[in-house]
Amino acid sequence: MRFSWQYGAVVVASVLLLRVSTVPGQTTSSGLAQRPPMGWNSWNKFQCDVSEKLIRSIADAIVSTGMKDAGYEYVVVDDCWQTGRDREGNLLADPSRFPSGMKSLSDYIHGKGLKFGMYSDVGYQTCGGRTASRGHEFQDAETFAEWGVDYLKYDWCHSENLDAKGAYTTMSDALKQTGRPIVFSMCEWGSNKPWLWATGIANLWRTTGDIHDCWDCKTEFETGFVLLLDRNVNLASFAGPGHWNDPDMLEVGNGGMTTAEYRSHFSLWSILAAPLIAGNDVRSMTPEIRQILTNSEVIAVDQDPLGEQGERSWKQGDLEVWSRRLADGSRAVVLFNRGLKAARVTVGWEEIGYPSGLTADVRDLWEHREVGPQKGTYGATVESHSVVMVKITPKN
Repeated sequence: MRFSWQYGAVVVASVLLLRVSTVPGQTTSSGLAQRPPMGWNSWNKFQCDVSEKLIRSIADAIVSTGMKDAGYEYVVVDDCWQTGRDREGNLLADPSRFPSGMKSLSDYIHGKGLKFGMYSDVGYQTCGGRTASRGHEFQDAETFAEWGVDYLKYDWCHSENLDAKGAYTTMSDALKQTGRPIVFSMCEWGSNKPWLWATGIANLWRTTGDIHDCWDCKTEFETGFVLLLDRNVNLASFAGPGHWNDPDMLEVGNGGMTTAEYRSHFSLWSILAAPLIAGNDVRSMTPEIRQILTNSEVIAVDQDPLGEQGERSWKQGDLEVWSRRLADGSRAVVLFNRGLKAARVTVGWEEIGYPSGLTADVRDLWEHREVGPQKGTYGATVESHSVVMVKITPKN
């Protein structure tokens, strides 16, 4: 039987409903992370140089720059906010950097219509050498809930002799016991293939080590974005509403790549249904960076309610096609050129699940323009290290 795109859309929607409602232990019943989380995290730009003053000013900028309106809601304080524990074992924030305390900071962020996120680690110490949660998981979860935390990033440093599934399940259970809805982000670096076991434990899990603000470089602990992209091939079946693959946070705007490369980074993370967690200084970003981070049409692909992660549909040398099925029966497609020279990249309809004779409307999501009806294929010249991103919609 020849595939009908209309029939396929109905089947996909039905499968989605079954998947959301019947997967044992899945965290979707609470309504958490039904779409990939969007927000901002302090680490990529500021690392340990965090403070109450900085985070408040970032929250202000997320509102004033239009990022909140674009969908960014979590403001996450990463490592180095801690100084130890009090006599009862409760976590303490650095009083010199957070003199008003974390509850006050949380209230400020909530007052902006945003949500508050924090960081801890499975070990006795965090990656930055600060106090972490091992042995205090339930106590720390209660502290986070009392502070009004909405999102917890939980790292994997100093995890010697720990079983990953067990360690993350402990904190997951602790968070659930608080009764507060807290999105749980596992930062386990993909070391133990969490996509195979973390559904029902976390709402998102890292599939890779840390990102570096470069195209394809590699340092001792960090890797350029195209290399992380490759590590997410063949993982699409493990992601969906309430449980997302996370190839790490965005580097868009941090200065290590060109505008075209940042546009590629953002496009491909959106095709992957990746969490969109900005990591730049939003207070001083250029208009070009702001346009990337707030492109409503590309964000709509990332946030599509079908929740289906995209895949690489075609590859020949440095040229690639990535595609993603959307809830309305259309496809989002990225024509990607990793090479050093401009090249023509073409997608055939059969590569993205359409019959070859179908006529479809094509819209360019970066140019914000209708390309017009196309039959069977669509091709475009793609500049070096760049993308053309389109939405392909079958004509009725």
